[in-house]
Amino acid sequence: MEKIIAFFVPIFTFPFTVFLYVISLRMKIKHSERKTKLPPGSMGWPYIGETLQLYSQDPNVFFSDKLKRYGEIFKTHVLGCPCIMLASPEAARIVLVTQAHLFKPTYPKSKENFIGQSALFFHQGEYHMRLRKLVLGALYPEAIQNLVADIEAIAVSAMDSWDGGRVINIFHEMKKFSFEVGILSIFGHLESHYKEELKKNYSILDRGYNSFPTKLPGTPYQKAMKARKRLGEILNNIMRERKEKRSTKDMLSCLLVSKDENGVTLNEDQIADNIIGVLFAAQDTTASAMTWILKYLHDYPKILEAVKAEQKAIYQSNRNGNSHLTWNQTRNMPFTYKVILESLRMASIISFTFREAVTDVEYKGHLIPKGWKVMPLFRNIHHNPNFFVDPQKFDPYRFEVRVNIILLMVDVKCIFSPYLTIIILNFFFLRADFNHTFTQ
Repeated sequence: MEKIIAFFVPIFTFPFTVFLYVISLRMKIKHSERKTKLPPGSMGWPYIGETLQLYSQDPNVFFSDKLKRYGEIFKTHVLGCPCIMLASPEAARIVLVTQAHLFKPTYPKSKENFIGQSALFFHQGEYHMRLRKLVLGALYPEAIQNLVADIEAIAVSAMDSWDGGRVINIFHEMKKFSFEVGILSIFGHLESHYKEELKKNYSILDRGYNSFPTKLPGTPYQKAMKARKRLGEILNNIMRERKEKRSTKDMLSCLLVSKDENGVTLNEDQIADNIIGVLFAAQDTTASAMTWILKYLHDYPKILEAVKAEQKAIYQSNRNGNSHLTWNQTRNMPFTYKVILESLRMASIISFTFREAVTDVEYKGHLIPKGWKVMPLFRNIHHNPNFFVDPQKFDPYRFEVRVNIILLMVDVKCIFSPYLTIIILNFFFLRADFNHTFTQ
């Protein structure tokens, strides 16, 4: 009997062994084919990827080196995520416009934790459209007009504080200024103790935005997470008080009373997440845009005079400032708008944006796997001579000829509020002293 079993075992096991071998081989081939379809690039170290290389130098240098080595599409691993980087207008248009349904807006998990997962940045569909409409509605002229005098007072106070011959950091000053305007736009006139608590904790959160996510206590990431928790508590207290008053018409009040088609209101966490998201947009993007606009105008006196002439004409048409700017007037500043576009092209703080592939996508023979982050590299495209002639030259007149400015328009949308930005710049253009020396 044992001899019979010994005889048949190889007969039955051999086909099974061959079957396993074929399955294994096909899996290897499939994996190999998938691997060869991925764009070229390096994934760096396990878990940390190439995050340290990215932030140990100028990020733009990091991306430029990658572009020279791998071309306009490459893979990497940063901020805890496998990523596909894209550096051509064609690829960016596919991700942001023509095939946008295949790529959902997203940020690294650390950013979502800081801002809040209910922020409109991280959603698509009806929820996103509803929140976007509420937020933008609170920043349109009809809502902002009553705050113009307060915004002007903040601007004048900021410029007065710059007197005295001392050296100031314009970007830091613009961040403080943008934060003040953001608080005013969201809450209206907020009690000073709430304003100070929001400012103190948000500054801690701000310092942690680009920190490495870790559970180690005392790190910028953990300090930022604790500050985020405190911000949520502060905002909940403000909301409870505001629900009792229900008398103002600012962004917070709009969020509190908003109902969806089923009559359901937003909960406190959803509102808090979106307020912090607005503050996030209010600070760095707007502050950076205004800083570089002022810097370029200082460096190019003829362009400054052209902008001031345009702004002065509007100022005089408003009875020398006795009437406020109107929405139509902000839409009728062609040269000012060209200066904003060129400043964003030259030095936008938005080097890239995050999207996530919702399914496997193939582009020019390369696989973009489902779940991977996809990042159009705006600044590298903006400085590519194939797309912009003499890209290192500040030249607003280049936009007198119609060009494909989809990426610049993405930048404009990233500004807290184009209308608010123009109001603020109007104050600075008419009052700022451009005889000071700017250094980098």
